[in-house]
Amino acid sequence: MKDKIKHEHDIGYKEILSHKKTFLEFLRSFVKKEWVKLIEEDNLILIDKEFILKDFKQEEADVVYKVNIDGKDIIFYVLLELQSKVDYRMPIRLLMYMTEIWREELNNTEDKVKKRKDYRLPAIVPIVLYNGKNKWTAVRNFKEVLNGYELFEENIIDFRYMLFDVNRMKEEELLEIANLVSSIFLLDQDVAIEEILKRLKLIGRILGKKGTKEQIQVFNRWIMNIFKNRFDEKIGEHIYKALEETNHMEVEKMISNLGRKIEEEFKLREEKGIQKGMQEGIQKGMQEGIQKGMKKGQIQERRGIAKNLLLMGIDIPTIIKATGLTNDDIKKIKSEMN
Repeated sequence: MKDKIKHEHDIGYKEILSHKKTFLEFLRSFVKKEWVKLIEEDNLILIDKEFILKDFKQEEADVVYKVNIDGKDIIFYVLLELQSKVDYRMPIRLLMYMTEIWREELNNTEDKVKKRKDYRLPAIVPIVLYNGKNKWTAVRNFKEVLNGYELFEENIIDFRYMLFDVNRMKEEELLEIANLVSSIFLLDQDVAIEEILKRLKLIGRILGKKGTKEQIQVFNRWIMNIFKNRFDEKIGEHIYKALEETNHMEVEKMISNLGRKIEEEFKLREEKGIQKGMQEGIQKGMQEGIQKGMKKGQIQERRGIAKNLLLMGIDIPTIIKATGLTNDDIKKIKSEMN
């Protein structure tokens, strides 16, 4: 089941970044390089082919774009590494994928290679998107996986991939970017449910103002198929139903409704948990629920609780723990009952 969820997660991100406008927003928001300004949306071509090795088909997905910048073909290769553990083979795997892309290019342009002295392969810009809980610690430069690379300087192959570590991104920066991708990153971070509910409200306002109709549809599909997996099966079903019911609404209203549904479910569970804890506490003679519910200084209430526990046959040491009364207090209450 976990493998299926991971794969769904990869596919969810793949759909988001396969939307050209959103991919360009991603580059412009998160890549601080001058060449990003040269990319036009109309020049972006999504390559409808995966280059993932057979061994990793169930673990990841990729997105590949070709673009022409100043008459030069460039390829962006985005590997979606959406799993909990860091893969220290990453530079090696990226090289394999890049080699496959170049092989494909050579096969498609064989005549050009033979006849043109100035033929050049497209440059490939490797990008890794990672959302694991652990900090990414794999090396970023390919040469660092080679023994003795320090000896040979420029005589060995090397490249450096871009890394986007979702869980290490700062909330305030993502909110400042305020677009579809930053909204997804905010929801995908490993945070408590209270924080998720707060972020949902903010994201509703962001997408309500800035998201295009197509981007909102992409976001809805992501949240219906991926976000629900953040919770257990029952809450996941609540989220799915809530989104189905409100899918026709404006995005801000829809997300507000979703947040309310999640909050209601967790409050209901919390109340049931407290009731269950009280019952179990009484049965076991460890009055934890009662103890938490008491206010300091309410001696009369404590005496009443002690009296009830004595009637239930609970031993004095346990009553002392539950009420905070002294041994003499309990003995006095017991004598008054006789």
